[in-house]
Amino acid sequence: MKNKEKIKFDFKKLIGKIGKVFYAVIFAFLIIVASLVGISVLNIPGNYKLFFVQSGSMAPAIKQGAVVVVKPADKYVKGDVITFKEPKNPKITVTHRIFQIKEKDKKVFYITKGDANKSPDGEDRPKENVLGKMIFSVPYLGYPVSYAKTREGLIVLVVIPATLIIYSELMTIKNEVQKLLKERKKRKLTVKEKVELEIGEEEIKVEKGFKKFWHKIFKKKND
Repeated sequence: MKNKEKIKFDFKKLIGKIGKVFYAVIFAFLIIVASLVGISVLNIPGNYKLFFVQSGSMAPAIKQGAVVVVKPADKYVKGDVITFKEPKNPKITVTHRIFQIKEKDKKVFYITKGDANKSPDGEDRPKENVLGKMIFSVPYLGYPVSYAKTREGLIVLVVIPATLIIYSELMTIKNEVQKLLKERKKRKLTVKEKVELEIGEEEIKVEKGFKKFWHKIFKKKND
């Protein structure tokens, strides 16, 4: 019997440890994705910029779905990997390698080429359209970040995990408050414990309001 109880106890401890590791991984992933989404919108100190590669034209050096970090330079040379805006559509950015440099009417133009492409790009890139030279890239990280920038992705990768984490923390505080309430019946609490108890009671109210809020949302969806 004792062996069986020990096995059950060890199994619960193992499950608990796995749960904590899983929680930590999800939390870290959430922080990374949210940070990269914010960084891609805001300016990074040092004039660095972050972009997502949406094609495999630069494989194997830069894989599809990678995040590239670029920085503007005064001069670019043949062989540099640069990110530039498309002249016809400035909202679209491309990351290709400089294949050739030429000057026309005292202006500098770059002929670019993807490493995986057989021939150079069909259009010259004016220097003023270059956003910067690639410093480094991180493979595959662009997929979750790009998805997080959509409405559905923001809900799935940021809002829901953040909600679960907040709810988990509220439940932890709630349990601690319940312990304090039990101790309160047995003895007088210190000033510090009274303050913690008051804060905890407020957290319980928030947690109840939290439940009502999500209940209404899911009820509307079902209706």
